[in-house]
Amino acid sequence: MTAYAIAHLRPAAPHPDIAEYMERIPATLEPFGGRFLVHATGHEVKEGAWPGDVVMIGFPGITEARDWWDSPAYREIAPLRSRHIEGDIILIEGVPDGYDPAVTAAALRKQLDAAGD
Repeated sequence: MTAYAIAHLRPAAPHPDIAEYMERIPATLEPFGGRFLVHATGHEVKEGAWPGDVVMIGFPGITEARDWWDSPAYREIAPLRSRHIEGDIILIEGVPDGYDPAVTAAALRKQLDAAGD
């Protein structure tokens, strides 16, 4: 099942380390089948506040995403970013093909009905 690395990065001043990080990150993704899906493109805030940028990288599965994050190649370059850009980063699994939120809602209703008894 597809997995994602999602980063919400706060605004930061340009820095040579950030440029180097962006130059080097593709080579760290390649062995794990990672690819950029979103990279600091414009976004519209519909609710709440969302200062900064979004980066989303897709992986074949959560194992590949974890292995990339923990890889020596990525750990080596991560400080180039983290020293200059604050943010939140998560690894998350996607939903399976054919996912139907109505099935999840039905299970929730069943729980609610049982709790009401």
